[in-house]
Amino acid sequence: MKKSIVSATALSFMLVVFNISPVFADTQVQDHYKNVIHKTPHNVEVCYDKSVSGDKTGDTLRGAILGGIIGNNVGDINNGGAIGSVIGGMLGHSNSNATGGTKRVCQIETRYTEKSMRIYSHSKITFEYMGKTYTLQFEK
Repeated sequence: MKKSIVSATALSFMLVVFNISPVFADTQVQDHYKNVIHKTPHNVEVCYDKSVSGDKTGDTLRGAILGGIIGNNVGDINNGGAIGSVIGGMLGHSNSNATGGTKRVCQIETRYTEKSMRIYSHSKITFEYMGKTYTLQFEK
């Protein structure tokens, strides 16, 4: 016996054109299923401890820049910008509150809840007609 796979349209065409009665021996219909994973998003707040340095360089540089700007614009002093930069840098460093240690950092993250589901995929009908076995795939 030879197995053939034909489309439902081709089979219907043969039945109508050749006036064949659709009486088949050993007809079987089998449903096929597949597993799919459905992911549902949700937001969670995640917090962790982050190590931070006690580096005061950033505050020193900010103070120096601001001091230089002020020194250039105040009065008629030679090298006012340079003097302002030095004084601003020293003040920025001494007033810095940068301390080393850990810092609590929180952020919102998207997580997914997964649910496995078994759903219908397709069906196959297998039948024998005039010594040949035919298989058709279809959806209900």
